[in-house]
Amino acid sequence: MKEALRKAAVVDIHAHAVLRETLGAAGAYGPEIGAADDGRPWFRIGEYYLRNVRYEGGAFMEPEVRIAAMDRAGIDYQLLSPNPLTYFHHVEPALALPFCRRHNDALAALVARHPQRLGALAALPMQDVGAAIEELERACGELGMYGACIGTDLTVPLDSPALDRFYARVVELDVPLFFHPAPAGIDGPAADPRLARFELDIMYGFNIQETLAVITLIVGGVLERHPALDVCMSHGGGTIAFVAGRMSQATRKRAWSPDFLRAEGSFEQSLRRIWYDTHVHDHRSLGLLIEVVGTERLVMGTNFAGWDQPGDARHEAIEGVDLAANARRLLRA
Repeated sequence: MKEALRKAAVVDIHAHAVLRETLGAAGAYGPEIGAADDGRPWFRIGEYYLRNVRYEGGAFMEPEVRIAAMDRAGIDYQLLSPNPLTYFHHVEPALALPFCRRHNDALAALVARHPQRLGALAALPMQDVGAAIEELERACGELGMYGACIGTDLTVPLDSPALDRFYARVVELDVPLFFHPAPAGIDGPAADPRLARFELDIMYGFNIQETLAVITLIVGGVLERHPALDVCMSHGGGTIAFVAGRMSQATRKRAWSPDFLRAEGSFEQSLRRIWYDTHVHDHRSLGLLIEVVGTERLVMGTNFAGWDQPGDARHEAIEGVDLAANARRLLRA
């Protein structure tokens, strides 16, 4: 698997898989696939319905369809992560752990059939830190996964001391941790009702969650306590490049700021410790991200087969930057 990654000229680290083997594996939460009377598809998680996204027969569920689409898009190697709708970080641990195990077994089997083109990140039951550590060890050891992908909204804040032993084990295993949001309220606390319109829970809510995650990891001291921790944030870290100056000013002047962020440039330096994918939809946004965090920790991401996938890999490229080489550093290849 890593040999194929080492040879790949274009590496996509942001792609999600939907697995038949997991349907119904979370009890009343599903997941479940169906269609309305007019034939339009839906995907159900608990009481949440994603409508008009066709999984069956498409790249999300059919690896041969995915690989053919990768060929058309000019993508040599792709890293598959859990569908964000199925993180299940807020359900009962007794449901979450078996779901994650089944998911990881099925995803590992899928990529094992296509090792020249596909790799995987694990799903973890983050509401039970001990179980999350055990499943991370199993996924990266027995199943050969590169690391794990978790949501940005857990049952505790991302800087909670309760998570420190998890972050420490990620470092000890020398694997990356990829953060990607899920729609707020899908199996946890309700979202801001203003996000219910225009699919804003996804269109903008994801950006809010990513920005909050970056700030929490930095200001909450996670990166300070775990200096070797490698985290990668989806969608360029949300709006962090736009608000970086305001946050930098705040960490220098506000009473709540920790001492390690009070020196000039400390917040910006911490921002450059995090990896970011390039899936930001606009060259102006990407230019600002580069200006704020540089290019050494940027990796290509596409949300492959999603509504916002770019037309081809060139859309996400940066002239003079080898994003595939960055991905290999992130994935220890």
